[in-house]
Amino acid sequence: MDIIVLGAGLMGRAIAYDLCKHSNFDNITIADKDKQALQSAKKSLNRKEIVTHTLDIKKTKDVKELLQQYNIAISAVPYKFNYDLAKTAIDTKTHFLDLGGNNEIVEKERSLFEKARKKGVTIIPDCGLAPGLTSVIVREIVEEMDSIEFVKIRVGGLPVNPKPPLNYQIVFSPNGLINEYVEDAIVLDHGKIIKKESMTELETIIFPKPFGKMEAFLTSGGCSTLPYTYKNKIGYLDYKTVRYLGHCETFKPLLDLGLGSEKSIDIGEKIIVPRELLIMFLKKNLPTNEKDVVLLKIFAQGIKDGKKVNLEYTMVDYYGEKNAITSMMRTTSYPTSVIAQMIENGMIKERGVFGCEEIVPCSPFFKELRKRDIKIKKEIK
Repeated sequence: MDIIVLGAGLMGRAIAYDLCKHSNFDNITIADKDKQALQSAKKSLNRKEIVTHTLDIKKTKDVKELLQQYNIAISAVPYKFNYDLAKTAIDTKTHFLDLGGNNEIVEKERSLFEKARKKGVTIIPDCGLAPGLTSVIVREIVEEMDSIEFVKIRVGGLPVNPKPPLNYQIVFSPNGLINEYVEDAIVLDHGKIIKKESMTELETIIFPKPFGKMEAFLTSGGCSTLPYTYKNKIGYLDYKTVRYLGHCETFKPLLDLGLGSEKSIDIGEKIIVPRELLIMFLKKNLPTNEKDVVLLKIFAQGIKDGKKVNLEYTMVDYYGEKNAITSMMRTTSYPTSVIAQMIENGMIKERGVFGCEEIVPCSPFFKELRKRDIKIKKEIK
């Protein structure tokens, strides 16, 4: 089988790295319109198996011609392209995975279920960290419990050494970060799927030392398809982003003032887009290449064998010292690569469009993550 990774950025490189190290694909290609990014990716990966291809994903005809040559495609480009890429992949009978990031785009991808099934294609949006890895954890919780009162997902990608005023560093697209903060969060509340304002319902949460007390607040996108898949199986489900204390209090006023808006405004002789201005300042002032950590906790309560059970999953994953791959790259890209390999080796056979929780087998998935030193501690209380 042959596989192509669309996008030569940080996530695309990490996906390609994992495919080279662990998969049995005959050919592994990275495509991007930025030739410099492709050269940089090939140099940093230093793998003879990697082939690069120059491609502008806005040119549907070129994308279609290229995808016809591959069995599986993984999108590591901005989420806004994923619906059109999924449609093209169905036309070329290419299995398609993406890192997601937007509820509306995923919903549009889900509308392609019958087309994908009839063409014998598997489409899996939101294959990264949260949603993605977290979705498979929730599947395991559902499979183990007789009934579930609540599931609370808490995840954050952070600098190991935080610096004020935001105590944050750019670990993925700043535009994606702002989307998570400004778009509504989806919450499952006892059979009802409701929307809540992001950056609200602030809470404190305790992680192992040296982190200790952290904060978490509602954000968009982290639940993905979980509320719909488990509408009748989980009482309450939400997702909150983890940050160092004080981040929400500092960042939210910027968005309340309108700096997250994508609407152009006239300021005399110039027209600006507030979000573009905010992104520029974030890129200018926040670190991007310092050592990072991904913190994860998932709490669940339910009934098993007639007894009330509390489950708690914890992951503290650090920057990879050996290969200089950030924790966010590891925990986002490696799960995606693992899922692609499950399609390649026939472990995933279903055709159509699926959330990770619907199609990814738990035990083999977590076994593969452990091979990559991604360790998730599970406690029954």
